[in-house]
Amino acid sequence: MSTKIDELIESIRTLEEELQAEFRRRREEFHFTVEARRIRFAEELILQHRRLKVGLARYLREARPLVVLTAPVIYAGIVPLLLLDLVVSLYQAICFPVYGIPKARRRDYLVFDRDDLPYLNALEKINCAYCSYANGLAAWLREVAARTEQYWCPIKHARRIRDAHSRYPRFFEYGDAESYRKGLERLRKEYEVSERPK
Repeated sequence: MSTKIDELIESIRTLEEELQAEFRRRREEFHFTVEARRIRFAEELILQHRRLKVGLARYLREARPLVVLTAPVIYAGIVPLLLLDLVVSLYQAICFPVYGIPKARRRDYLVFDRDDLPYLNALEKINCAYCSYANGLAAWLREVAARTEQYWCPIKHARRIRDAHSRYPRFFEYGDAESYRKGLERLRKEYEVSERPK
């Protein structure tokens, strides 16, 4: 792989680390801690949050009628999401060990912590859980698919793709048959140490 590409990838990683550090700094402004996977706010912040909470009755009363009418359509999506979750779980459990691909831990992608927010009412918390599940599942599926692609077809596309996954920059250039043949077995084993199957 090109040294320039390696340098750019490293620059991106450095910027991502700086961005995460800035997110951590911003979170510290809201004075919360994580204890046993639960979020704990300072008491004065909890009181402020509760004052800003919109009660369920008022929330429903102020909802636009079309929003209420489309809610069943949105929530019907839970059925295919659950089915997708099951299929991806089975796929990864059956296929990844055969090929030596490290499994993507589902719990690293599905995060449910918004129910700890005192300023959300019960329906808002349900909505947040639904969105957390759908987006976490999508992120987990993307990682499972990226690992699969890294094993079977780590070749970049001829055309630019939008929002490529994090493994994509290491793939072989489109049309570079020699690098593909020489480096395929190496790339099939090139996962982070923490990802290796145990």
